Amino acid sequence: MPAANKKKVSKIETEKPKEIAKRIRSMSEDIVKQIKKNTDPTFITKQRGRGNVEFDEKKGIIELGEKETTRSFLNIAHTKKFLQTMLVTAKAYDYLNQNKTASIREIYYELKHNIKGTKENTFDGQHESDSCLVDLEHAVDTIREKLNVHANPKGTLYGDITLMDRKHNNDKFNCLKLGRGGWSIMSRMEPNEIEIKQVNAKYVLVIETSAMYERLIEEDFAKKNKAILIGVGGQAARGARRLIHRLHTEKNLPVFAFTDGDPYGWYIYSVIKQGSMALAAHSTFLACPDAQYIGMTMEDIKTYGLEAVTEKMKPGDIKRAKEMMQYEWFQNKPWQEELKNAIHQKLRIEQQALANKSLEFVAKEYLPKKIKNKEFLP
Repeated sequence: MPAANKKKVSKIETEKPKEIAKRIRSMSEDIVKQIKKNTDPTFITKQRGRGNVEFDEKKGIIELGEKETTRSFLNIAHTKKFLQTMLVTAKAYDYLNQNKTASIREIYYELKHNIKGTKENTFDGQHESDSCLVDLEHAVDTIREKLNVHANPKGTLYGDITLMDRKHNNDKFNCLKLGRGGWSIMSRMEPNEIEIKQVNAKYVLVIETSAMYERLIEEDFAKKNKAILIGVGGQAARGARRLIHRLHTEKNLPVFAFTDGDPYGWYIYSVIKQGSMALAAHSTFLACPDAQYIGMTMEDIKTYGLEAVTEKMKPGDIKRAKEMMQYEWFQNKPWQEELKNAIHQKLRIEQQALANKSLEFVAKEYLPKKIKNKEFLP
């Protein structure tokens, strides 16, 4: 099993709401001073996108660079976005001071209205308020959840793990005793909200599809193999990634990812391992560089006689695979060969294809064998 790194707690993980509110107030007061001096008020945040993303090979994570972008009120191209950003900033400040939380959908509706004297809306869609939230995160060096704003929960947890909900009467519960569906992972997974009290497991298994997550529960995989199962239902949401990171760093549990054998499944794994370009600023406490891949591969097709149950790659799949080959975090030899093979064969293989052997095959043979023999991709 890969050794877990010693936990490194970042400032963002431990800071209190009042500290974040203080930074927001300081930033806002600077903007007010600019207005009082009759100068063009500006808002500065980190530049997002591929051009400001770096891969730290030593840390094994994707990080956001130091490039900044400036938004000025008197620039007609920036005016509306500047207004929107100030509205979101003020509302986040209110949430922190009032100790209230809101979903990203709620903050959008709270702030959506016609601008007085015009027919113009403050926001034409949630994507606009979401973008302002990300800008604010970077401007005051924090994360959305620390601004008391969260997305809808996505992801499920099952296994012998006891959690305490510190924000809800200190409720304590074991996720092995919540029925076959397990526990719905919250968007806000910080230690001051959800405390990991006890874990009786050898490793964490992250599963791409809900159907496979349910299959493994039905086959009693978690109990028989002392595993914590996390179903992410596609690309892992922030809450699930935060939980995976915490289980690895706080409880020294190895992390294995089990996805479909296609570019999208492999990228789901890479986001869990190295982080994502969209959230590059937060990889330190979302990514899990020691994660290992045990999901479907091109070699599995031949090894397990699955030739009859493969799927043809679509042009979009092939394009995605070629893009991934250029990413710095996919430059190691095993992944270059895997992607080349997929492009050459124009094939993809789903997790559920293992049912061609038998429904129990994935739980009784495929996963136990790969974990025991350390048949991992890095």
